[in-house]
Amino acid sequence: VQLQASGGGLVQAGGSLRLSCTASGGSFSSYAMAWFRQAPGKEREFVAAISWRTGTTYYADSVKGRFTISRDSAKTTVYLQMNSLKPEDTAVYYCAADPRWVSITTAPRYWGQGTQVTVSS
Repeated sequence: VQLQASGGGLVQAGGSLRLSCTASGGSFSSYAMAWFRQAPGKEREFVAAISWRTGTTYYADSVKGRFTISRDSAKTTVYLQMNSLKPEDTAVYYCAADPRWVSITTAPRYWGQGTQVTVSS
């Protein structure tokens, strides 16, 4: 399984960005997908997750109402639409995948490379 993340960049506070994660090398119809982030000097933290089969979503409280995770099954791509960005959202964002929903928020099996998101004040 390979996960390719893209879409990071520099944006002003209050702005928006959309991250993409394209999955390959497996059959993802029953997988769970997620985004995590890691800010400098901090531990990696869960951001959002989605069930590929059902579309069920789950968010960290810190991003609820501002971020939206979605999927495009035809493209095997998961998106993270980030609105109303804050400087504290600055981090390297990683996409992740796991065959089991119960593992996706804590210990996903597969990880993509990170993409930097920087929010200036």
